[in-house]
Amino acid sequence: MDPFWIVVTVIAVVLLGYLISIYNHLVRLKHQVSQSWSNIDVLLKQRHDELPKLVDSCKEHMGYESQTLQKVIEARSAVSGARESGNVKALGAAETLLRQSLGSLFAVVEDYPELRASDSFVHLQQRITGLENDIADRREFYNDAVNSLNTRIEQFPDVLVARRFSFNAAELLKFDTAELKDHSIKSLFS
Repeated sequence: MDPFWIVVTVIAVVLLGYLISIYNHLVRLKHQVSQSWSNIDVLLKQRHDELPKLVDSCKEHMGYESQTLQKVIEARSAVSGARESGNVKALGAAETLLRQSLGSLFAVVEDYPELRASDSFVHLQQRITGLENDIADRREFYNDAVNSLNTRIEQFPDVLVARRFSFNAAELLKFDTAELKDHSIKSLFS
């Protein structure tokens, strides 16, 4: 065999291997984004299940604070709708609304010492606070995975493979700037 064709064949095999490597890395990043979203989704579902218990616990002691409780219920529904549709932008806005509503609820709770002393309320409050912290952690992992994917599909030569196989950019999970002002609602619990 002619040495020229051997060199061409080796170059073609190396190039093909490199393109396959790029494709496989993009697939891995795409699945990391999906997995990170699933981790957030699990926590959102858990919190979704806990919120009615919290509202019911509060209703027993806070009869005339129905507007505050209604805001929590409406925000919970908005988060659920955005989560189920997979709309990351709407989820960010709904999450901000829910966190603000919970902050208002926990601020109002200060006026009800018997509620603050209730074991079920304290347990639910701690559970929801823990879920909030876990959601924040998972949001960070999700956004890291999204950044990795989005960076790779824009870099050369990865962009050629990404365009050819329709890899699309993922959307970051952002909360409104109002969310950034309130770093933790734990201070409202003490």
